Amino acid sequence: MELKQLYREIVNEHNLHPVHKGKMEAPDLVLRGVNPSCGDDITLQLKVEDGVITDAMYDGSGCAISQASVDMMADQIIGKKKDEAIKLAGTFVGMIKGEITDEESIEALDEAAALQDVAHMPARVKCAVLGWHTMQEMLEHPEKATGN
Repeated sequence: MELKQLYREIVNEHNLHPVHKGKMEAPDLVLRGVNPSCGDDITLQLKVEDGVITDAMYDGSGCAISQASVDMMADQIIGKKKDEAIKLAGTFVGMIKGEITDEESIEALDEAAALQDVAHMPARVKCAVLGWHTMQEMLEHPEKATGN
């Protein structure tokens, strides 16, 4: 199977069968992220204990790329310390903007690396980074996020 086809299948799987979509009971942090240029709209919910993200969920709607990206992101950040999650967000955004291209950095993103080709689709960049930006914003500025 061609690598691009495999990546498309990963994105489709996360879009059609998301693992982390839904409403969380008693989240510690909640922040809405909106992409006004295309209408993607998510509400990200995190549970954080002793500086470690113990659960992540999202609700909302949007294109396949935005929904798959936030679902993959949730997979990646559960079990990570806040600073590790923020670093992953920086790596992901750098990859999507075409600024980070080395394989070692991109491998840290696991399945989210499937979205690397979005770097060649400028109109879809905001879709791919919506969940990541929302997570980064809520962890760096928890005063902007609401709790339960």
